[in-house]
This record gives sequence, structure tokens and C-alpha cells, in this order.
Amino acid sequence: MQIDIRFPGSFAVARCHLAGGETIRVESGAMLMTSKGVELEAKVEGGLLRGLARSAFGGESLFVTRYIAPPGGGWVDVAHHLPGDTMAVPVRSDVALMLTRGSWLASADQVEIKTKWGGMSNLIGGEGGFLIRAEGSGQVILGCYGGLQAVELAPGESVIVDSGHVVAYEETVRSDLRRAVEGKTIQSLKSGEGLVFEFTGPGCIYTQTRNPTELTNWLTAMLPFRRD
Repeated sequence: MQIDIRFPGSFAVARCHLAGGETIRVESGAMLMTSKGVELEAKVEGGLLRGLARSAFGGESLFVTRYIAPPGGGWVDVAHHLPGDTMAVPVRSDVALMLTRGSWLASADQVEIKTKWGGMSNLIGGEGGFLIRAEGSGQVILGCYGGLQAVELAPGESVIVDSGHVVAYEETVRSDLRRAVEGKTIQSLKSGEGLVFEFTGPGCIYTQTRNPTELTNWLTAMLPFRRD
């Protein structure tokens, strides 16, 4: 599968070129357009319980759509539901990729998508506790709100990231939740950050330049309705 990122930036679209008979897994609702002859089938991947877990805990749809190219090949366009960039990220057989809620758009058929408990730190940090685990060998297409950047961490190297700006990270990266101002709760709250994640390498993390939760909070404050 070859992937071209079209209209990179705020309104990016990933065009996935498929060889004859090749299959791609796509999040329900992420497909924008396909070439003629591409077939699709929607089903609960991995059985009902795994599909329910992915939907309820991982923030993805219960159903996963598989697109199959005709003998002559074809293409599938996928896009994120928020204005932002997309990126094709390789998944290696020896290192899984952990994705936060709503960031998975599509992946090669050789990549399996599972739901995994990410620990209490993710629960407290606002990520819902559960993560999407992509494992296997192939490419995963990530979507985000704003710009998407990769940060490669050397062994022992650390960075601090607000939880709302995390898109994905390799499983080799250690993540720890802490106050924005270490040891000082009041100062952390005054800063407007509260809790942040400290990521320590080796491995790569992927971050987004905008925070979807802050967008929701802003819209809730501006629009004439109350969110229950």
C-alpha cells in the first residue's frame, strides 16, 4: 500500500493506493472517496466483545470497514473529522503503537487494532484510561486536530506534553502523569495546565498542535446550550 497525503495541513486527506486484491481497514465514517470497483464490507473486527471494547473504551466505532481493491488496483481517500493533518506511520512487528481516542483513521490489513488499558494515569489525564494498540507490520494513518508532529526520543530523553495534545506513541516510550509544576498543585492549577504527561525514550511520540477538549469547552461556553 502506498499513501499520498493530499492537501497537507488543516484539511489533509490520505489517499491509499491499493494493489489488486489488497485490503485496507478504515474507521467507520473516515472514508471520503474511492475509485470505481473498490468493494467494502463492514463488520465487528475481532468479535463482538472486542468491538464493543474498542467502541466504548477506545473512542472508535463498533464497526470497522474493510476496502478491497479490484484486480486492477484502486485507491481509497480517508480524512479526519476535525480540521487537521494526517500522517502515515509505520508499525514494526517488534514495537506496537499506542493511539489515543479518535486518532486512528486507517491501517494496512496486516496491522491489528486492539483496545488496551493504558493505566490510571491515562484515566486521570483525561484520555479515558484505554488506548488503541496497533500491532503487526504495516502502516497506520493517524488523524489529529491541528498540525501533527513526530518527536523522536533518545534513550533517557524526556519531554513534557499536555494530555490533550497526545496523538500516539511507541510502546517503548514510558509515560508518567504528573503535575505541570512538580509538587505544587496550586501552581499547576494557576498555570492552566494542571496535569501533564512526561514521556521518556527511547521511541517516538506524535503530538497535535490543538486540543480537541479545549475546542469542546470553548464551544460549550460560546453557544446557547448546556452540555449534560
